[in-house]
Amino acid sequence: MTDLEGRLALVTGSATGLGRSIAVKLAERGADVIVNYARSATEAEEAADLCRAAGARVTVVQADVADPAGCRDLAGAAQDRGALDILVNNAGITRHARDHADLDALTKADFMDVYAVNVVGPYLMLQAARPLLEAAHKASGRSSAVLNTSSIAGIQGTGSSVAYAASKGALNTMTLSLARALAPAIRVNAICPGFIGTRWFRDAMDADSYDDTVRKIEAATPLSVASGPDDIADAALFLLSDASRHVTGELLTVDAGMHLG
Repeated sequence: MTDLEGRLALVTGSATGLGRSIAVKLAERGADVIVNYARSATEAEEAADLCRAAGARVTVVQADVADPAGCRDLAGAAQDRGALDILVNNAGITRHARDHADLDALTKADFMDVYAVNVVGPYLMLQAARPLLEAAHKASGRSSAVLNTSSIAGIQGTGSSVAYAASKGALNTMTLSLARALAPAIRVNAICPGFIGTRWFRDAMDADSYDDTVRKIEAATPLSVASGPDDIADAALFLLSDASRHVTGELLTVDAGMHLG
């Protein structure tokens, strides 16, 4: 299927994990891709090569989405095309403090850092990319698609830390606000994954703890699976394609049923 042929997609935080999977799947569907990274240059080039192998034209841009100048640089990478059809605000960070009752585990700086990337970053990115997204709508007649990578943590108040959960809750409400404000030219949705077997989790624990976590996730989810990045990316592609052309302001939970308890 090449239903996205001729479109340009920008995926922030796409060097690894879910961002990489989304970028590659967009390329496989025919889109050209802007790959973004903050520090993982080698991994970003690997992601770009996978997109090129799928037939996409690819631009790699190093930029910090918490910096307005970085967001302008990313939008500038799309400027030569004059329009941007798809924006995925995937870049995110956390500060690990899983005991939410330990109020000394997080500092003001921890909160500010997490919010700068997870909440302010998507806002700044939309601020920079809005003229290009609106230009794509004007040229094609279809709404441009924006997808924010949120988390079940933002719905349930769970996850790696209070700061992380709060930031994703804020991202969810911002998704609703912007979906209302930017329609009809731009559709804005969010995806809320549960556990994803990526480096995000692997780097936070040793190998035995990670394997134990996966077993617990498989036992706890109604579908008896621990999701990988491709599983979540497949759902993301629905919200980025014309199959969801009448969907905006949606928070799509993709967690193998984890939220059911």
